Amino acid sequence: MAAAAAVRKFRPVVISGPSGTGKSTLLKRLFADYPDTFGFSISHTTRAPRPGEQDGREYYFTTRDTFLALIADNSFIEHAQFGGNYYGTSTKAVKDVAERGRICILDIEMEGVKQVKRTDLNARFLFLAPPSLEELERRLRGRGTESEESLSKRLAQAKNELEYAKEPGAHDKIVVNDEIEAAYKALREWVVDGGRFGVEE
Repeated sequence: MAAAAAVRKFRPVVISGPSGTGKSTLLKRLFADYPDTFGFSISHTTRAPRPGEQDGREYYFTTRDTFLALIADNSFIEHAQFGGNYYGTSTKAVKDVAERGRICILDIEMEGVKQVKRTDLNARFLFLAPPSLEELERRLRGRGTESEESLSKRLAQAKNELEYAKEPGAHDKIVVNDEIEAAYKALREWVVDGGRFGVEE
């Protein structure tokens, strides 16, 4: 049970928030500032890789059939379908990080957050919010990767996530990414927690 003990010792951190709030940017900075502290839980997805993405680095890119087989085998801590694609975090991905003596960071959607809450992972939950839906739409359009259809789906999903974030106890911390430096400082301070990293003495 060494892996389970390691997971309990290093409480995983779940970062969620609508697409376009800057999760990837902030997490890259956190990993650069603390290269030996955190490990990224690499999710599986059935979506196609974006330019510059590599299998096994950003995601494990897989087929729908393989993904459904993993669901049937109860291989996932959480999984969800979004925009016609499946995304999931395997139990193995989280344990691999803990076994390396690192704190596991999970970047997942709202449905995944709800599923993780039903496990014994004892995770900490941070929600990264946009200043407004209007600003989020501006950022998503600025990416140049969204069709009108996918944009409207992402904005509808963002509205749902923001509503869920208002529920008492949904998240331990909410950070509004209005200005990147201030948002990073707030995220880093909460995650690092004075060097305790959320572990209760």
